[in-house]
Amino acid sequence: MEPKDLHHLRTAIQRFVPLTEDEWAFLTPHLRYRSLARGEKWISEGQKEHDVGFVLEGNMRHYYTRGGEEKTTYFYFENHLVSSYVSAVTGTASLLTIEALTDSRLLAFSYKHLKSLYDQSPKWERFGRLLAEYLAFGLEERMAGLLMLSPEERYLELLQGNKRKIIERIPQHYIANYLGITPVSLSRIRKRLLEK
Repeated sequence: MEPKDLHHLRTAIQRFVPLTEDEWAFLTPHLRYRSLARGEKWISEGQKEHDVGFVLEGNMRHYYTRGGEEKTTYFYFENHLVSSYVSAVTGTASLLTIEALTDSRLLAFSYKHLKSLYDQSPKWERFGRLLAEYLAFGLEERMAGLLMLSPEERYLELLQGNKRKIIERIPQHYIANYLGITPVSLSRIRKRLLEK
């Protein structure tokens, strides 16, 4: 393992909990690299999730499929943890697909091992709780945005918020899909905002 890759993962985990060297060493022997080519899936709808990944390089998207139509709900970039978390926790088939939008490189570890760490260390158990809270917060924020804001307000939120990477690095048709509108509607919104 490259020291800088381990450092990035440890920094991400330590945003939730500080770890001693011994606590960190509970995870490191269980890490492995995973590479995905552009268009390759981390997980597909209907599969069971076994892993948690950490994006070292690349862009990924998370989407649901209904009636053959994809509904993009989230994007992942460097330093993001990635998983079909509900599937991993419950052991049921994933309802979502996670796809690499660019060639991507990740560190991965099994959810089963992470769960075993909860019994070995109160800090790791705290990490699990705070991670679940973080995911619940993100889900509620996303749901509220879809229900309460107009597509233009949602687009403005991308421009002004901490999600600017989406505008900078994600193709327009996926941004439109994420906003719940057509690419033509997104073009109209962008034109309207430029004229203001």
